[in-house]
Amino acid sequence: MTQVQQAGEQNAVRASVRFPMQLAVVLETDDGPIEAVTVDVSANGLLFSATRLPAVGSRIVFTMTMPSAVMGSDSDVSVHCTGRIVRHQFTEQTMRAAAVIDEYFLKV
Repeated sequence: MTQVQQAGEQNAVRASVRFPMQLAVVLETDDGPIEAVTVDVSANGLLFSATRLPAVGSRIVFTMTMPSAVMGSDSDVSVHCTGRIVRHQFTEQTMRAAAVIDEYFLKV
């Protein structure tokens, strides 16, 4: 994959409508589970905060429970996702990572 393709993929994620939501998620990684809280969620990905971050490029699997008001349904909806980490953000107070969602399905 070339640098141009990678940059285009990241721009596609950033161009999606983001919904600021704080949802607790447990990310399953090759290095074990990581407890995280989402900062924002879009159809293509999410930004989350955690005390330990998966490596950029690593695969993650997680399930988010989306509130019924966001999903336009009568009850909350669980969304099972597979994705990968595309970048890290560090500030003095937080460690965040952005992930692309490669696949998802609704769990009943």
